[in-house]
Amino acid sequence: MQCSVVVITHGRRESLLATLGRLRDLPEKPPVLVVDNASQDGSAEAVAERFPEFTLLRAPRNLGAVARNLAADHVRTPYMAFCDDDTWWAPGALPRAAALLEAHPGIGVVTGRILVEPGGVEDPIVPELRDSPVPGPSWLPGPALGSFLAGASALRTSAFRSVGGFSPRLWLGGEEELLAADLLTAGWQLCYAEDVVVHHQPSPLRDPHLRRRHGIRNTLWTTWLRRPVGSALRRTGGLLRTVPRDRITAHALVEAAAGIPWVLRERVPVPPGVESRLRTLEGPQRRSRARRYVS
Repeated sequence: MQCSVVVITHGRRESLLATLGRLRDLPEKPPVLVVDNASQDGSAEAVAERFPEFTLLRAPRNLGAVARNLAADHVRTPYMAFCDDDTWWAPGALPRAAALLEAHPGIGVVTGRILVEPGGVEDPIVPELRDSPVPGPSWLPGPALGSFLAGASALRTSAFRSVGGFSPRLWLGGEEELLAADLLTAGWQLCYAEDVVVHHQPSPLRDPHLRRRHGIRNTLWTTWLRRPVGSALRRTGGLLRTVPRDRITAHALVEAAAGIPWVLRERVPVPPGVESRLRTLEGPQRRSRARRYVS
C-alpha cells in the first residue's frame, strides 16, 4: 500500500477506537499512525492494547495540528492521508487518491468528497469544492483548489515535508490555509476528487467556542502572513463585518493583535500567480454557509 493514514486525537477515546476499527477493516490494509495529543482518558493505552499493529506515537503535550508533522516524520510511504478521530476513509478511497497522486506528479494534495454520518449526506463544503473557481492546469483530474481540509485529504509526503508541514504558531483551527498557500507557492497543485470518499461523524466532545476563536485568529494571521497588503486589508474588513460581535470574537481579535510582531517578522507574501488564484476564492468565501465563524 503506497498510502499511510495519519490519525491525530485528543481526549475522544470512543470516537478514536471506532475510527481505528473502521480503518483496520479497510481491504487495502494501509499502514496507520496514531498520534495521541497527551489525552487523559486512556486513549493511548486503549490503542496500544486493541490495535498493536498500528504505530502509536505519544505527544508530550497537546500539539494540535502539529501532531501531523510528528507522524509525517515516521511515514515510510510516498503518500499519506490525514484522518481525524471522527473521520474515516471509505473502502477504495485511499488507492484512488494514491493513483491520482502517482499519475500526476504535480499534485501535492487530493481532497475527497465528505459524507456526514449518520445519514451519509454531503458536507455543506462539498459543493464549494466541486464548483471551485480556482484556475488550474488542464491536466488536473478534478477542480483546482486554493486550500484543503486536512481530515479529508491525501498528500504527497515529500511535498508536505518540503514546506515544513503545519505551523506551530496556528496550533489548530483553519491551519490548512497557510500550508496550502506555501504548497501553491512551491509549485504544487491542490485538487478535488469526487470519487475519493471520506466519512465524518462529528464527535460531541468538542469546544465550538475555542474552534471559532482560533479560526478567526488563524485566518487573520494567515492573511497577513501571505497576502499582499491590499488583499489583506480587504479580507480583514470582510471578516470583521461578518463575525459575531461577542466575547469569543473579542478574544480572537486580542490574540490576533498579540501576534502582530511575529507576523510582521515572518511575513512573506505569495507570488502574483498564487495571489490571483487565492483572490478568486474571496467571493465564494464571503457567501459560504459552510465557512461562517459561528458557535
